[in-house]
Amino acid sequence: MALPSVRPGPDGAWRCGWCLGSPGYVAYHDDEWGRPVVDDTRLLEKLCLEGFQAGLSWLTVLRKREAFRRAFAGFDRERLARFGAPDVARLLVDAGIVRHRGKIEAAIANARAACAVAEREGSLAALVWRFEPDPSARPRRLTGPVLARLTETPESAALSKELKRWGFRFLGPTTAYAFMQAMGLVNDHLEGCHVRGAVERARCAPRRVPVTTR
Repeated sequence: MALPSVRPGPDGAWRCGWCLGSPGYVAYHDDEWGRPVVDDTRLLEKLCLEGFQAGLSWLTVLRKREAFRRAFAGFDRERLARFGAPDVARLLVDAGIVRHRGKIEAAIANARAACAVAEREGSLAALVWRFEPDPSARPRRLTGPVLARLTETPESAALSKELKRWGFRFLGPTTAYAFMQAMGLVNDHLEGCHVRGAVERARCAPRRVPVTTR
């Protein structure tokens, strides 16, 4: 298997090579992946979609994302938490999404868990961002060989364990690390990627992460 690398895109800009499969993937890489997210709806969406991705490519799920949003009430945790057996039956025949009973039921369970987290911790963001690696250690030098070895970290293992404790499903340490990469808890754009610097500046900028009120 080829190591992750930085390659020129159709516009000549150098990017992480994994995103060059389609224009939509390039846009996701440039505008979303790695930029810090503190919005609970987007965090829940990503947690659920990471579960649906299991056994598939992220590009497959990304192409279906709008259909997932329509099918799952925009990943509004309160609305999705109220889904029941009739909704599961409806989703199992929805050709726009990944029709897998276990993953559909996991998304509903995740919404219910997110409601419990928000009630106890103030927000899902408050829980998730507690597992950001030590900010004083950034930025790190990230090359293809380094990224190839980073399938999980102590932080992603701890995040996975905590999410499971709350009732989230389909979120092992590797999946939790992919979530951390996408939501900006780490900056895994490779050295030489034209987006890496902008993502690091966004991560270093002040942001309002809801805090625990306990």
